Amino acid sequence: MKYRSGGFFLWAVAIVVVAWGGYLLLADGAGPQQRRGGMATAVKVEVVHNASFADTIEAIGTAKANESVILTARVSEAVQSVSFEDGGFVSQGDVIVELTNSEERAFVAEAQATVREAEAQYERVLDLEGLGSASSAVVDNRLRQLEEARERLNAAQARLADRIIRAPFSGILGLRNVSQGALVSPGLEITTLDDVEKIKLDFSVPERFLSALTEGQQIEAFAAAYKGRAFVGEVKTVSSRVDPVSRAVTVRALIDNADHALRPGMLLTLTLSSNQRMALSVPPSALVPMADKDYLFVVSEENKVSHTEVEVGQREDTKVEILGGLVEGDVVVVSGTLRLRNGANVTIIE
Repeated sequence: MKYRSGGFFLWAVAIVVVAWGGYLLLADGAGPQQRRGGMATAVKVEVVHNASFADTIEAIGTAKANESVILTARVSEAVQSVSFEDGGFVSQGDVIVELTNSEERAFVAEAQATVREAEAQYERVLDLEGLGSASSAVVDNRLRQLEEARERLNAAQARLADRIIRAPFSGILGLRNVSQGALVSPGLEITTLDDVEKIKLDFSVPERFLSALTEGQQIEAFAAAYKGRAFVGEVKTVSSRVDPVSRAVTVRALIDNADHALRPGMLLTLTLSSNQRMALSVPPSALVPMADKDYLFVVSEENKVSHTEVEVGQREDTKVEILGGLVEGDVVVVSGTLRLRNGANVTIIE
């Protein structure tokens, strides 16, 4: 029993000695701040700096072709030839569909011959008038006949043009709805034609943002079909009227679409930036909200923190605008704020 009691006593003494040595070691390693005010809290900090901010308006719009038309026939006639494929590209003036027109071509040829004859007769009487062998009345009559012949030629050419359907502008054709030999009539859709080199994007903005809208403002549009891709454009026109029911104004933007990724009818979400400015910025993690106010821990040169109320402006995912309470160059705590109190000592972690 004596041996066991003595052994226990020695073990107890050893533990006390080790604990006391550890205390002295920690006390030696502690800095002056720690010995005066307790252990310093390890924190991460960031210097307050200026960053770019802008007010953002979000909206939803529908894509439209820069130019769009449904191609139809102007007369009832059979299709003589079809000169396009579904989804093909055509240039302005290219023939899309030609209707039966042999009779109209004959009328044009006849009218052209009449014009040539009338021109020759007119030139002949002009020469005779110069020689004094023809009166002014004869010259005027020949001129009238020439003008009538030209008008008949124009009419014949117009009837022929009604039977040759051409592309009114360059673009991409839609689906073909007619075949060779089919009888078409006015109003029957032959195909569609869209100019999609540029896309018009119409969207509505509440009237309270009207003063922030100007021509040339940049927009970024996003489509569900292209995840992560931003289509950049600019405001082209702001409608001259506000809808009295929705209290919104319609805005039209233009987006370059050289690769034809966007199609008419697509639903796009967009953001429009205005009031671009430079302002003090801190990370969102630096804010310490209390009730309806926002605070920050500002680090002094002595590595002490002060609980500082700030006025917050715009909030974004990676930065927060500070309108008051800080100056550029202040050092604020961005990690470790939950363990801090006003006046606490801190150790900065690089």
